[in-house]
Amino acid sequence: MFFLRPLNALGDFGIFAGGVLRVLFSGRFSLRSFVRQMDRVGVESLTVVNLCSFFIGMVLVVQIAALLKRYGAQQEVSSVIGLSFVREIGPVFAAIMFTGRIGTGIAAELGSMLATEQIDALRVMGADPLRRLVAPRVLSAVVMLPVLTAIADLVGLFSGFLAALLTLGVGPEQFVYKALQKLQVLDVVSSLTKALCFGLTIGLLSTYLGLRAERSTEAVALATTRTMVSGVLSILFLDFVLTKLFLALGGS
Repeated sequence: MFFLRPLNALGDFGIFAGGVLRVLFSGRFSLRSFVRQMDRVGVESLTVVNLCSFFIGMVLVVQIAALLKRYGAQQEVSSVIGLSFVREIGPVFAAIMFTGRIGTGIAAELGSMLATEQIDALRVMGADPLRRLVAPRVLSAVVMLPVLTAIADLVGLFSGFLAALLTLGVGPEQFVYKALQKLQVLDVVSSLTKALCFGLTIGLLSTYLGLRAERSTEAVALATTRTMVSGVLSILFLDFVLTKLFLALGGS
């Protein structure tokens, strides 16, 4: 039946995720590969994530300032920018850019290794692909995406300050005071928690779809496309669930 296929895929993904988490908690994975993946996942993604955050921060100030000006509340632009960027825009856009930059790359890399029988060679030599290939990539995504998100938040707030200074004449003391006045510890915790969950989801999806690709170049391309689409949809769904959760815990 047609409705059994997605259920089978979901069950297969659950088994795969359980195996990866078991390897991660056991600590029996390649530490050298993990360190190498941290450099690839984190350092090499800084440019694209920061550029995205920089221009989003500036555009956001221009748009919000135009809206608040109608009500004579343009001095509150820094408060709105601080809350919106830390709570939502920073973690979500960093995760989406991370999916496009890293998630699709992981899926393509593992799919290509599967098509060229490199993963079969690992199994013949007695190596577990989950420990050698999957776990280091998943853990590096979990560790580095919160770091990228924190940097993206700071870059977005800085670009927002530049836009507010140039367009509204808001001074640095006023901007920082207003931005920090509304922020709570729970807002920062929610931002980093979202990033951690997004990183785990992207890591698991990209490695799963890469290893489940057919052994052809067309299938590798399809796996990268599926990683992007499923990754973005998963991010948006998780963002909704986590936002509701943190608002219930005391956010306002």
